[in-house]
Amino acid sequence: MKYFLLVLGCQMNLSDSERVKAVIEGMGFTPTDNENEASLLGVLSCSVRQKPIDKVYNRIHVWNKKKNKQNIITFVSGCVLPDDRDKFLKLFDFVFPMSELNDFPNMLKEYGVASPLLLNQEPVTSENLAVGNFKPITKIGLKPEKPRIPSNQDIFQLWNVKPNYQSEFEAYVPIQNGCDKFCSFCAVPYTRGREVSRPSAEIIQEVKELMLQGYKSITLLGQNVNSYGLDRKEEISFAELLTKIGELGITLQNPSWVYYTSPHPRDMSRNVIEAIAKYPVLAKQIHLPLQSGDDQVLVKMNRKHNLDRYRESVAHIRELIPQATLFTDIIVGFTGETEEQFLNTVKSFDEFQFNMAYVAMYSPRPGAQSYRWENDIPQTTKKDRLQRLSDKLEEISGHYNQQLIGKTVKVLVRTKERKTGYLSGATEGKLVTRILSKDIGLIGQFVTVTITHASGLSIAGELVANTSKKTLAL
Repeated sequence: MKYFLLVLGCQMNLSDSERVKAVIEGMGFTPTDNENEASLLGVLSCSVRQKPIDKVYNRIHVWNKKKNKQNIITFVSGCVLPDDRDKFLKLFDFVFPMSELNDFPNMLKEYGVASPLLLNQEPVTSENLAVGNFKPITKIGLKPEKPRIPSNQDIFQLWNVKPNYQSEFEAYVPIQNGCDKFCSFCAVPYTRGREVSRPSAEIIQEVKELMLQGYKSITLLGQNVNSYGLDRKEEISFAELLTKIGELGITLQNPSWVYYTSPHPRDMSRNVIEAIAKYPVLAKQIHLPLQSGDDQVLVKMNRKHNLDRYRESVAHIRELIPQATLFTDIIVGFTGETEEQFLNTVKSFDEFQFNMAYVAMYSPRPGAQSYRWENDIPQTTKKDRLQRLSDKLEEISGHYNQQLIGKTVKVLVRTKERKTGYLSGATEGKLVTRILSKDIGLIGQFVTVTITHASGLSIAGELVANTSKKTLAL
């Protein structure tokens, strides 16, 4: 019996999916990328933006049509707003929060769904399913009552599930869930709940195991990672957590790159940056979401930081880790954003010299404060601002990348490129790198590359077999 899982949204959902797969495969199901082969079909949703939600509705519409011909079971979990959840209850067989993942096998059993392990190890075929092994499904999930901010204290049950890592060299380690910031545009507190920190001993143990297994890239995940530990008096701070992982890297003599995402400028303390500067295992790449380069817009966004606070953090980064790359998140077309305010965001790109920016057009999300405000920026204006900001990013990033031509860098090879004869990877600073090589055996390995070409958002080069040059870990 096979299952298909569609994962939408951020890296947190990707990390959660590794635990979802572990639970489902523990019931005897086998994964498939072909949903037509699957009898169990699931989605990890993302209510943070409208586009992923539209994909959920499109997919369940197709799946429910299949029920006229096939015995299939559908479920949805992940980041789901209360309004979306109410609608999903009418469309999916199972709707449950990630904190209840451990109960999913019991849900199937209670409502008469026979997993492979419940069929006495007999082969499961379409004939098995047709003779009544699947009973009618009762919808799971209750309509939310006030308060509409979900409780996620049961998230510890999810973290206790040993993940089925989807890569042999890249891994995600959740350290925190939820957010207390309540940015006016953001739905995360209404999908993930308030901040909850995972026990540091569990985090360090998982990171240690990954290092011992030879993982090259490890990313610590949370909605607001640098507020780690603030909800638990007995826990260490984020800077202390990074320090312990840094010491672990030294003890194990491990060459891994350890990243984290996403932080908040308000909680970005100097001691966090000092830890990153001190320990080689902590990757020299900083993702620091700005969202807008205008102080008035930041106030309206309820970001709880201003440009001066952001400048202070960037100054610490440039002082202590001058080689670090800087990434950010930006929203264009937020309610009431004037042309002058948008141009202040453009100016911020010149000031902070971002290597990468994830730019999104504002879309109102039910539950967020700004949902009640008029979405008064025309879509054409949003698209224009998105393009102008993207052009500015390419200009700045391209100038930085051009300076790398002729230099030698360390790259983690990640995949085979579509273009014949090239591999694709990333530097320590997460600069996308194209490598002139057909050797797929290099995937998952560190290599040394001499940069020969550069564009706005990537670099390219040739493998160095033996070199005495100092390798730049960008």
